[in-house]
Amino acid sequence: MIDAADIPPPDRPDDAFAAVVALRRLAASLERAAVDQALAQGWTWSRIGEALGMTGQAAHKRLAPSRRKPLDDDI
Repeated sequence: MIDAADIPPPDRPDDAFAAVVALRRLAASLERAAVDQALAQGWTWSRIGEALGMTGQAAHKRLAPSRRKPLDDDI
């Protein structure tokens, strides 16, 4: 896990923004991997959406493997 002590403070904007970008990429990668595993385990889009705090339709639209944009486009 990421230790909060390793995250740069906002008074160092260059470092803080770099950390924000890295964390977003990590979160997006984890989210996609979790969706792929959930689908492989037979989860419905409704259940995936509920786990992510959105509708199943929204989850499918954004995260369906056949509809995904490259990770760099999402961040």
